[in-house]
Amino acid sequence: MWLDAILEAVLDTLKLLPFLLLLYILIELMEHNTRIGRASGALSGKAAPLVGCATGLVPMCGFSVMAAKLYEKKYVTLGTLLAVFIATSDEAFLVLLLSEMPWTEKALSILAMCGIKLVLGAGVGYLADFIAKRRRGEAEKLLPIPVPEEHDHADGHAHCEDEEHAHLHEHEYAADHGHEHEGEFVACEHKHGKWSALSLYFFSPLLHALEVAAFILLVNLIFNLLFAWVGEENVMGFLQGGGYWYQPLICSVLGLVPNCASSVILAEVYAMGGISFGSCLAGLIVNAGLGYLVLFRNIRAWKRTLAIVIFMLVLGIAVGYAANAVEFTFVR
Repeated sequence: MWLDAILEAVLDTLKLLPFLLLLYILIELMEHNTRIGRASGALSGKAAPLVGCATGLVPMCGFSVMAAKLYEKKYVTLGTLLAVFIATSDEAFLVLLLSEMPWTEKALSILAMCGIKLVLGAGVGYLADFIAKRRRGEAEKLLPIPVPEEHDHADGHAHCEDEEHAHLHEHEYAADHGHEHEGEFVACEHKHGKWSALSLYFFSPLLHALEVAAFILLVNLIFNLLFAWVGEENVMGFLQGGGYWYQPLICSVLGLVPNCASSVILAEVYAMGGISFGSCLAGLIVNAGLGYLVLFRNIRAWKRTLAIVIFMLVLGIAVGYAANAVEFTFVR
């Protein structure tokens, strides 16, 4: 039992490693002004929250990790991050698909969950971005208007000479370092050759990916061993005995566990008829896989991360109770 828990933690981390490597390679390409870096502007465009929802629905925990890291680097907005987190369900949909539920109930459950997550994630994402944009606009209005300083004629000539010198220096620097301007694209080729590029775009991302993977492996080991010690059957029994009106709260708290096991357990208990649709939906809305771990690694921003977690928890509980109320009123 303990060996299985350790092996599962190692396998889950290894499955995530390619995503982490690609993510850090993408970040390096963005930061060094390459063609891919210029194209990455789509990540913060108007369709970003909707695209985030669509990627979050893919049954893999890697997308929430990628969204969290891109958010830390300020390549995606808070709205896109929340959209991905809300849509993420880890392996829950695969568990439902392979369960012994009747095909009609199985299809309706998966389609309903995907539809609600897509609409909710996109709505929350666009709303969060709208509020953030409005706050930035209000903050800019409160900033004092800079008063231009008066310069005499001699200072003006000196300033112009400095600008010409700086402009000439930029051209000389670009020539020395192999920068070529092609429209809006700047191709950066360093004098050090292929080994420098290989170190920058592969070995450095690989090192960062291994560091994050080691942290994720540690957390996976802790939670897998905890689930093994408590027993999956005991967790399922606890959810089943939670009561119709207590289940959304319990499932939402379980969804906070940054491990694939939480989404799997929620889907399995729902497929067995142990929890309601709304309760399962509540837990899967809160569940953002390992994305929370990436945010909490930034210790200095723990208040911001805690606010995101609390918002996700409150949202999941509210949606769960609303879905249960609708099911209780119109279905039962």
